[in-house]
Amino acid sequence: MWNSASDFFAMGGYAFYVWGSYGVVFLFFAMEIALVIRRKRTILQRIARIARMNRE
Repeated sequence: MWNSASDFFAMGGYAFYVWGSYGVVFLFFAMEIALVIRRKRTILQRIARIARMNRE
């Protein structure tokens, strides 16, 4: 398999594709988490605004 850490990270010459793929997936996961947090904040603000309107 791999004889050293450098062999592992080189991935048999396909390191750019392998690590690039991991990078893209990580980027999309991070973006999804950020978007979910933003959506939650927006929804909570809308609920608070509706609750204030109903109290008046």
